[in-house]
Amino acid sequence: MSLSNVFNIAGSAMTAQTVRLNTTASNMANAESISSSEAETYRARKPVFALKETQIEHLPDHLQTLVPGQGVDVKEVIESDSPLRMAYEPNHPMADENGYIWYPNVNVVEEMADMISASRSFQINADIMNTAKQMLQRTLTLGQ
Repeated sequence: MSLSNVFNIAGSAMTAQTVRLNTTASNMANAESISSSEAETYRARKPVFALKETQIEHLPDHLQTLVPGQGVDVKEVIESDSPLRMAYEPNHPMADENGYIWYPNVNVVEEMADMISASRSFQINADIMNTAKQMLQRTLTLGQ
């Protein structure tokens, strides 16, 4: 793996963590939104990461998925299947015919932990890119 591949790997990680931060922000923004039915209620979203698919023709098929330096892709963003919260508030204007309102299945504490983890991972990858850049610059000055 060449040093220049570090930029692609760290860049893909930064892109993936940006998606993670955006979904976390969306979840936090909708954490207290309410609805009058289960079908209309916001559901927490989570990104699913996967190894970036690259094919190396000169390797046997069984080794192609084990090649280091492939990076990460966001495969999809899924909705959480954890149960929604119901609250009995018959005087609320959005209450259904039984007096219930629906809250999203967003756990604010979990979302804060995800946000801290994603931002820290983003920062680490930015530091990796900066270190690789410095190493490449120093390599160029060796011949002087």
